[in-house]
Amino acid sequence: MTTLRSAPTFIDYFPEPAQSGTACGLEHGRKPPSGKAGYVATPADLYGAMLAQVQLNQLFEDGKTFVDAVPRRSTDDILRAFEALPHDSQCLRDFVIAHFDLPDPAGVHPAHGEPDLRHYIRSIWPELHRDGAHPPENGSLLPVNGPYVVPGGRFVELYYWDSYFSILGLLRDGFEHVAQGIVTALADLLKRYGRIPNGTRSYYLSRSQPPLYFAMLDLVPDARPAVMRQRLDALLIEHGFWMDGAAALGPGECAKRVVRMPDGALLNRYWDDRDTPRDESYLEDVATANATMRPPEDVFRALRAGAESGWDFSSRWFTPGGALDSIRTHHIVAVDLNAFLYGMESAIVRLADELCEDRIARQFDGARKRRRAAIHRWLWCEAGYFSDFDLESGQLCGQLTAATHAPLFTGVATQAQAAAVARLTSDHLIAPGGLRTTLIETGEQWDAPNGWAPLQWIAFMGLRRYGHRRLADIIAARWVETVDSVFQRTGWIHEKYDVERGIGGGGGEYAPQLGFGWTNGVTAAFMDLLRIQSSGREGRSPVTVHGVSDRFAAMPEGPIE
Repeated sequence: MTTLRSAPTFIDYFPEPAQSGTACGLEHGRKPPSGKAGYVATPADLYGAMLAQVQLNQLFEDGKTFVDAVPRRSTDDILRAFEALPHDSQCLRDFVIAHFDLPDPAGVHPAHGEPDLRHYIRSIWPELHRDGAHPPENGSLLPVNGPYVVPGGRFVELYYWDSYFSILGLLRDGFEHVAQGIVTALADLLKRYGRIPNGTRSYYLSRSQPPLYFAMLDLVPDARPAVMRQRLDALLIEHGFWMDGAAALGPGECAKRVVRMPDGALLNRYWDDRDTPRDESYLEDVATANATMRPPEDVFRALRAGAESGWDFSSRWFTPGGALDSIRTHHIVAVDLNAFLYGMESAIVRLADELCEDRIARQFDGARKRRRAAIHRWLWCEAGYFSDFDLESGQLCGQLTAATHAPLFTGVATQAQAAAVARLTSDHLIAPGGLRTTLIETGEQWDAPNGWAPLQWIAFMGLRRYGHRRLADIIAARWVETVDSVFQRTGWIHEKYDVERGIGGGGGEYAPQLGFGWTNGVTAAFMDLLRIQSSGREGRSPVTVHGVSDRFAAMPEGPIE
């Protein structure tokens, strides 16, 4: 008999709500009350100490397994039966298997000798396709009205920022209806929950992800006034989510995702409405908190905010030279987040102009101009790149990362700033296999030596926007070479790659996944734009992109004034 590991005092992780709008670094907002609009109980809310026991004893290799399982009986019945269970891990595992249907991964077929990477990408979209309007009852999966694609592997639900990069490939491969379905589904999530959650699970509802819904609208245009009105309304809801609490802030204060800088300018940070261990990574989060003397709720908030950033996890969020237990995401003004919010505000202006909503257009034109000025003042490093800002030290973080390209992607940068970023990219961020994420190797997945498809695309589009086409094309060509060479050797497409050695990426808190939505989308777009054929086909053509007319690469030139 294996005795169960004791859980932490569970109520300690779910304290009472606190007031927002306190000094930066001192706020301790809590779990949303059950009566709050858009609130859906998570597995941790429902199963409490039972979930803690399952996760702390690692009954399943992946902590996501239990929270994605579907109960076969009511929660009350399961909890009553759990109270009578012997204190033994094997009994608990048998109990879970008897009372829950465990999830299956989102598998795709291996290449089986198929030599053409581009053809293979087209063939696996149907295997990642879902229609989730009626999810199983009492599980953590949220309803999604319409078709969408999942990333693959353990990720068997709709994810927010992944969707933008998947759409790049869906549109090219004849799945326009799925791309349109995703855009419509995200607007529906905004209307239903007041945010686009990290993913369509109840345990993701306390956070979002990098806000790229505005960019999806450019990929799936629709000039019908009624649709434009719906999209504008959705963007206004999302902007309100990110700016919630701003009105009451004084200089140097923070509330949720908003920061008022010392000069009164408003910028944003990543956050999470809860400060408890993540349901899906409970064991990992408790272990991280136990490795430090910091208040556990501060560690949990930082980990959750790191998940909202999409960069989970990275030295971007650590103290200099520190490890994961030093994570402090919610004490950092993130340059990519603010660049994306600038893009959102610009999109609102464009839609409002089209709909003759002059008041809204004027309001958000002022907001985007103020944000642009604040990014230039607070997030530009004189060494020649955009950087995150440390709220506790009152200084730039100073680390050069691939996030420096986000202001180019949305047109925040000046021509001179873009040229400086291009120089440092060429000197430091380009690796043999694509764009480096950071220059620091920590063992975390959003650090060296890993490269990620979304960062390749953001850099590519940003550099092209400012006229640095050759550099952008080199990044894209090297990335395709990496994906293709690994595909030829293994028959799989990975979620991330080691861009130094040209192999599948590693690191982080879960096993590397295969599939994979955003890699498929970005790689397909690069191959089509640059006219690159898979190395498995004879007569592979050289890179020829200049003069190619393509709406996927049609960005305005330079900054948006």
